[in-house]
Amino acid sequence: MNRLYWQTLGAGSRDLVLLHGWGLNAEVWRYIAERLVSHFRLHLVDLPGYGRSQGYPALSLAQMAQEILAHAPEKAVWLGWSLGGLVASQAALDAPQRVTQLITVASSPCFAAQETWPGIRPEVLQGFQQQLSDDFQRTVERFLALQTLGSESARQDARLLKSMVLDLPMPPVEVLNGGLTILEQQDLRLPMQQLTQPFLRIYGALDGLVPRKIAPLLDAQWPNSSSAIVDKASHAPFISHPDAFCQLLTNFLLPKR
Repeated sequence: MNRLYWQTLGAGSRDLVLLHGWGLNAEVWRYIAERLVSHFRLHLVDLPGYGRSQGYPALSLAQMAQEILAHAPEKAVWLGWSLGGLVASQAALDAPQRVTQLITVASSPCFAAQETWPGIRPEVLQGFQQQLSDDFQRTVERFLALQTLGSESARQDARLLKSMVLDLPMPPVEVLNGGLTILEQQDLRLPMQQLTQPFLRIYGALDGLVPRKIAPLLDAQWPNSSSAIVDKASHAPFISHPDAFCQLLTNFLLPKR
């Protein structure tokens, strides 16, 4: 039987749904949750098939968004990191009246590199899919290490991410492969031009998976959104630079007095 893991923390007046990235789980947010619980009611979610959300097959992006929408507050801010950014974006497209504000972190509407679009080379993602069947745990660990490369605290951050994965049930290979397929094939650049809710995109200056070069490209394509780049951060800026990250969130979400 499938059951979505969902934990609510904090007594703030505003709901904030937090979605993690590929291979991981909601524990990635523990590090910043203590900084945010006084401002927001946090909803920590394990994506279907990941962490404690067991019993799910590989889902499409649209199916994942619908599954989380079925459990989410009627109106909330949605924040998604990496793959979670795609899920949050799809939810905003499917139910714009329910996603009041959108934040994506180290995420791209099109993760795969194309001729005039920076991103992950398709053969790299395909290689990960092949390696998953050969050496499941080592492949996930390699991907986690890639996410922290470049930041000053890379080794410490990689250890933290790894412990978050290994302390909880590992996702089935089919779920991980399904996530890689979404990263390889999905392209939301055109659909997301129609979004009208306030939208913030946060990037790491040293991110090797979602290059900062996409920030000005999307600034031009999506004039209703804004972008911020965390200096000296890689793919997990909320772990390497939690204070700067939380400052960006509160500046965007909380009205100035």
